[in-house]
Amino acid sequence: MSSKFGLGRGLSDLKNEMGNIPDISILTGTERVIVKQVPLIQIGANPDQPRKTFSDAELADLAASIREKGVLQPIILRTVTGRPYMYEIVAGERRYRASQIAGLNEIPALVKTLSNENAMEIALIENVQRENLNPIEEANAYKNLMERCQYEMADVVRLIGKSESYIRNCLRLTGLPDAVKKMLEQGDLSASHARTIAASADPLALAEKIIAEKLSVAATENMVKNAPRATNARPRVQKTIDPATVREIETRIRAAIGVPVKLTERRGGAGQITLSFSTRTQMYELVDTLTK
Repeated sequence: MSSKFGLGRGLSDLKNEMGNIPDISILTGTERVIVKQVPLIQIGANPDQPRKTFSDAELADLAASIREKGVLQPIILRTVTGRPYMYEIVAGERRYRASQIAGLNEIPALVKTLSNENAMEIALIENVQRENLNPIEEANAYKNLMERCQYEMADVVRLIGKSESYIRNCLRLTGLPDAVKKMLEQGDLSASHARTIAASADPLALAEKIIAEKLSVAATENMVKNAPRATNARPRVQKTIDPATVREIETRIRAAIGVPVKLTERRGGAGQITLSFSTRTQMYELVDTLTK
């Protein structure tokens, strides 16, 4: 009697019922991708892996799941030469480490032919999209995508699904002193606090004060306003736009798209533009205008 494999059945279930899983070679364009069971002793870590810290508790939980269900998603490897191992991890180091803890001898993997740049690019994207990096690892991932993989800001925004302001705020963390980065990685300092002090002349002194006095982000912002700024920091925007200019901008936008507009700017330059419509037809017309 044959049985159907339901959701949640792992590759170990297939192996139990069907025997050893054969290697599967798939030709995609000019690249050959091989799906195979790879001995863990033949695999090494990726030196360009953006994630440098791994939670022991999370690995233990994943290892327990692997013991019960097997590895449900193959990791991605590439072949390498001149190393003490045959394959290098491109994506899936957590699954690899947890499989070691679970006592597995081998792991299902997609073996791809990749250059150093392509391997780093996949590793960066895979980790950022999973949202399991600490703030410094995330910031370095964006920085490497732009500097080493030649991504433009617009490319990163589109690829990751985050706003440009979010990416820029993350990138500010890469300029912090190593001691402050360590506080952030260890959880002693929040990312919001770190971004607030990033442009100051002495972020380390401010970070120590934040931790010692348990300052809120709002209190930190007030403190930073009165603190010296780094010489390469962008100047503060001290005042909001005057009312006459706000009205002029609202009038220009309304003339261009044909709906009521309200511009609201907060101190510091942030704000929002609100568009209003009175009917569903007008809404669709507005959407068409904005997306042309």
